[in-house]
Amino acid sequence: MEKQELEHLRYPIGRFEWVTDVSPTALENHINAIREFPIILEKSLAPYTETLLKKRYRPGGWTIAQLVHHLADSHTHSYVRFKHAILEAQTPEIKDYNEDDWANTPDGAAIHIAPSLLMIQGIHERWATFLSQLQANDFKKAYHHPQRKKSYPIDTATALYAWHGEHHIAHIQNALHNPFD
Repeated sequence: MEKQELEHLRYPIGRFEWVTDVSPTALENHINAIREFPIILEKSLAPYTETLLKKRYRPGGWTIAQLVHHLADSHTHSYVRFKHAILEAQTPEIKDYNEDDWANTPDGAAIHIAPSLLMIQGIHERWATFLSQLQANDFKKAYHHPQRKKSYPIDTATALYAWHGEHHIAHIQNALHNPFD
């Protein structure tokens, strides 16, 4: 498989483009994307059987079931990071985690995705409610990622996680038509 084809399988909607000044309209759209994500995810997964949940979205990638568990893990971490950024007086340093290690734990590799879907529903409802109540200046607060040596303002991180959801929905939709073993 060509490098360009693998890149497209890995980033079907393109890589995230870092934004430093998110407009109020864009921010509202990103919050709505976070709010609506569980509905879109469940619709994308509706055609999947247990056999298809075991398929991969790209060679060497996670199974679709692992991808769903990853979304629950990643978005839970993000929600907590956002709350730390808002509630702590100074920019908090977050704890990182190895996504591949988490994806290969027994719960992260399980075919049964219902618990992760429930987590995603709950987290996204709370997350969207939380974001909707923030003031404009709150979106400039940030958390610091020590491994990446980068601070993530809440407005940029909101755009990132709206993209993250869309990115993985594209993986799920693509794998339905072209699954890998």
